[in-house]
Amino acid sequence: MSVKEATGEDASPGTPVAAADTPAEAGVPVETKSAKGESRTDMVGKALGLLVLLGDEPRGASAAEISRRADLPFSTTYRLLGSLTRDGFVDYEPDGRRYHLGLRIFQLGQRVSNHHGFAGTALPILRRVTEETGEATILSVRDGMHHLTVNKVDGPQTFRVTSDPGFLGALHTTSVGKALVAFAEDEDRERLLEELPLEPLTALSITDRDAFRAEIEKVRRQGYAVMDEENELGMRAVAVPVFNSQGTAFASLATAVPVFRLSMEALVALVPLLQAAAVELSARLPQR
Repeated sequence: MSVKEATGEDASPGTPVAAADTPAEAGVPVETKSAKGESRTDMVGKALGLLVLLGDEPRGASAAEISRRADLPFSTTYRLLGSLTRDGFVDYEPDGRRYHLGLRIFQLGQRVSNHHGFAGTALPILRRVTEETGEATILSVRDGMHHLTVNKVDGPQTFRVTSDPGFLGALHTTSVGKALVAFAEDEDRERLLEELPLEPLTALSITDRDAFRAEIEKVRRQGYAVMDEENELGMRAVAVPVFNSQGTAFASLATAVPVFRLSMEALVALVPLLQAAAVELSARLPQR
């Protein structure tokens, strides 16, 4: 029996496996009751961490891969995956021996989206913008050092924008991200300007901190942000902030297009349309 077989990656941890298919047989240390020393809260945190890691793996991942990425013993990872699979938070693909986020996560995500108004309330407004532009409309919020896509309406064209709901993207290389940074609360904005990792995603990405600070100041002056192949070659976008009652951005709204379809000048001409939609979103969405 190979180590891969012995680690149980050929069977779901939510189902019984042969005695030989155990972490101990694979030479992986098995935690004893005295060695665990972990509170229930610790285990909940580790399980949630596994879900976050799986969210970054659209093709799924094996138990061994998840264990390495989480820096957890294989036996702990295997046991947690078993519990998450049993309760529908994780799906197991026997053929590929890989794990994916389950439908239970999708269900909870939809409830959160509905609670914040991103699905029912925002969707008609985004559809109206797309009907006028013929291009994709994206609504994002800030999630720590990233932006999170919470809703998107694709245009009628065959060329599709890949930032689907649930996607976590960079703040410094996207128009939605720049708008969220520029119109964040003063303290948050300064912290992001000082601490945000400026990793390059394309040769056009801003990686110099002074240049990024200058870009954010420009966004604040003009009231909108642009992305011109900084996040993905062949794509450009323009975004405006969605303000709360305190005058800070709790979301941002963007139109994204392939470079061959609209010039930057034509894209910026859509700013008034986006700003009108942002005002409507501000009035309708819960400002959390």
